[in-house]
Amino acid sequence: MSDNKTVVSGGISFGCALAICVSWSIHKSILWAIIHGFFSWFYVIYYAITR
Repeated sequence: MSDNKTVVSGGISFGCALAICVSWSIHKSILWAIIHGFFSWFYVIYYAITR
């Protein structure tokens, strides 16, 4: 059971880091990076669909 929690936690962290990197490369703004990091996978999917 604890293995499942580790995988989910790692996935959320990766999604947040990916959203922050994508946001920073586009906007060059710390505020937008924080906001997009909060939404993490939702922003990554939105970016992938709109690109």
